[in-house]
Amino acid sequence: MKTFSAKPAEVEHKWIVIDAEDAVVGRLAAFVATRLRGKHRPDFTPHCDTGDHVIVINADKVKFTGKKFEDKRYYRHTGHPGGIKETSPRKILEGRFPQRVVEKAVERMMPKDSPLARSQMSKLRVYAGDEHPHVAQQPETIDFKSLNTKNARS
Repeated sequence: MKTFSAKPAEVEHKWIVIDAEDAVVGRLAAFVATRLRGKHRPDFTPHCDTGDHVIVINADKVKFTGKKFEDKRYYRHTGHPGGIKETSPRKILEGRFPQRVVEKAVERMMPKDSPLARSQMSKLRVYAGDEHPHVAQQPETIDFKSLNTKNARS
């Protein structure tokens, strides 16, 4: 018996759509990161991009559990002395780019600082509304909220 190793030319990438309305952010990000990496497939290979293209719609309607919507803090640094900045999920979701909450949550669940992770992240498309321009790819819709009762908050 030999160990199977997928080759990039042999991998067929599917397109999937996930509706994030009332979905819990952390659970959604973990599911999306798994699909982007390809860990749901039997031919998963750590050094090869075997994941799917993922389209997330209604990213502006995601939910947080507990008091994270108010109390959670996101930090970033400008690179200058004393340049630490902080913001909350409420400010981001009510701001100009609400889809960044989902994008950053998924990005933080991917492997760090690797060209493979960057190429896998390029297959993620997040939209704040319920429309997306990828109809020509005939994406398969996955009902994420029905997979587990904890995946959705009302």
